[in-house]
Amino acid sequence: MKRVCWSKLAQIFLMTASLGIFATAANAQAAHGKEYWRAIAAKKYEVPEGEKAFGLAKELSGYLKSSDAELRDDLAYSILAEWILEKNAFSADELLALEAEWRGNLNAGIGESGTDSVFGRSFSALCLAAIAERELKSQFLGEERYRKLLEAALEYLRDEKDLRGFDEKKGWIHATAHTADLIAALARHPLFTEADQAKVLEAAGKRVETARVIFSFGEQDRLANALAAMAGRADFNLAGFELWVNRMDKADFSIWRESPPKIDGLRRFENDTYLLSAFVARVSLGQMTSGVEEAKKAALGALKRR
Repeated sequence: MKRVCWSKLAQIFLMTASLGIFATAANAQAAHGKEYWRAIAAKKYEVPEGEKAFGLAKELSGYLKSSDAELRDDLAYSILAEWILEKNAFSADELLALEAEWRGNLNAGIGESGTDSVFGRSFSALCLAAIAERELKSQFLGEERYRKLLEAALEYLRDEKDLRGFDEKKGWIHATAHTADLIAALARHPLFTEADQAKVLEAAGKRVETARVIFSFGEQDRLANALAAMAGRADFNLAGFELWVNRMDKADFSIWRESPPKIDGLRRFENDTYLLSAFVARVSLGQMTSGVEEAKKAALGALKRR
């Protein structure tokens, strides 16, 4: 049996460890600091000369998970949204790759509440809203990807447990509002169907019903904006909307059968009231088609009873 040369093994170990350290250092150097991204924002979000937007986007995408509000929101999200919506910095294939990554992020840590994992989910939803807005300008998703994205948005609206709106130290969290923005854009798409309208109404109703908090950072308004986008469609199902409002009314007023009423019922009552009020305001700002007018009357009728 040959004897092991421990000195040589030690040399190999040290060499391997050194290579690992050098590789880690190289990766760290590849990441850009805040000043780099601040400079891009200061120069009206132009892609730096000699750089590829998609390569930078992959780095920015990682920062959507950061608890640093400036890095996550002011820089990563803002730059990505500008490149998607204003600069047309990505090819269709690159947009599809980003969509797939961000859609996957919606499930990362789902079920957790009060942890920083919510940032990656919430800001991925917001970036997906930019993707959906871009899709309205020039379609690239295709029907299968569109349906996957809509289903993922509705599932995320239902399943997210962390409903904080804002944190004084970490900034905006806003998962419900960001998901509502995504749904609002998807609801204006030609592939959005009458059956999808019912799903959106159910998802919005369930979100406020199961929130266990009274939203206080405009979440009801953003949900109302999604409903208003749906109401503005030529194929808007008014009867379905009126039925949804009536069911909401019955559920909300059932809380007064007990004295004192249960706190969860009161929270739902308040959220629904704010949602209906915001819907009236939102549709009043847009084109008043006959369907929108009747939907507004249904919401106002419910509000008069509150």
